[in-house]
Amino acid sequence: MTDVEKFMRKALKQAQISAREDEVPVGAVIVKEGKAIAFAHNRRNSSRDATEHAELVAIRRACRRLGDWRLTGCDMYVTLEPCVMCLGACYNARLRNVYFGAYDLSGEGCLPVAELLGRTLNHEVQLSGGVLEKECSALLTEYFRSKRQCR
Repeated sequence: MTDVEKFMRKALKQAQISAREDEVPVGAVIVKEGKAIAFAHNRRNSSRDATEHAELVAIRRACRRLGDWRLTGCDMYVTLEPCVMCLGACYNARLRNVYFGAYDLSGEGCLPVAELLGRTLNHEVQLSGGVLEKECSALLTEYFRSKRQCR
């Protein structure tokens, strides 16, 4: 198992916590120098806060842990392609790499806006999608299937 897969598995564990808490199952982990420094999962419903996406919670926690808003040299692993809000935060926090699992099929995803964000925020983030895509997608598919069956 590669390091990328290892850390994505940790993000998947966070996504499973989201599912148990009846949140959209997305998990995120931030890594610096080969060590996970922040873990998070979606908390929008429980917090009643639209910004409580896994990525933003993880960024906040990593910034507190490092004592800086710049997460230079850090990588994020997230189970779903980031939305535009989260992608902007990844650029603003100066993350080095963002690895994501499932592609967001509900919209056009973040990849088309990445270049624009990089120019606007004067930073470049390397984006890599499809990491453990089947496992990440399956968790989301099952969650939404169960929601439809409850109606």
